[in-house]
Amino acid sequence: MRKGRPFAAIGGNGPVRLPFHAPGMRIGLFGGSFNPPHDGHRLVAKTALSALRLDRLWWIVTPGNPLKNNTALPSQNERMALCRALMPDPRIEVTGFEASIGTRYTYDTLRYLEQRCPGVDFVWIMGADSLAGFHRWQKWRDIARMIPIAIIDRPGSTLRAAASKAAQVFGSARIDETDAALLPGLKPPAWVFLYGPRSSLSSTELRARPKVATS
Repeated sequence: MRKGRPFAAIGGNGPVRLPFHAPGMRIGLFGGSFNPPHDGHRLVAKTALSALRLDRLWWIVTPGNPLKNNTALPSQNERMALCRALMPDPRIEVTGFEASIGTRYTYDTLRYLEQRCPGVDFVWIMGADSLAGFHRWQKWRDIARMIPIAIIDRPGSTLRAAASKAAQVFGSARIDETDAALLPGLKPPAWVFLYGPRSSLSSTELRARPKVATS
């Protein structure tokens, strides 16, 4: 990640405890509301760990998505517990540090990490469904120029992702899937589209399912 001017904390909810990191480590950043986490998220994490040859993956559970209605969002701790139960892999650290630093936007989170974690090779991980709407994110062009990005295929999103505004703007920065392991060390903008096992589940669909009463 490129260096920028010093980051000023926005104001969070306590001391900041980042997962373990050290210069030279290859760490994926997988962020979202995860309301709830599901098998599709698990497959995204597994694909990224394998194809990018990551040392660690930080599963970042956000306080809330600025582009969504968060009024009925379960607590961050509850969602973090569900993520840990879904994929208890020692290489994955489920974290909610954004609440501590007070960031709401990915750009601000990345600015914080580039100041706090010099020498770490971070990669932003997202599903193809997120790439389709990436141009709606605050400072999305700056994000793409700040950190390499890995896009993991998701059912129903392959063509929309390929035709997205972000994919068109940064088309020349795309690398071949066979070179995916090189991505963490590349200077951004750089991105790769990864194919692999897919799940048709979505958080929206799971929330819409009727609750089953338990005795």
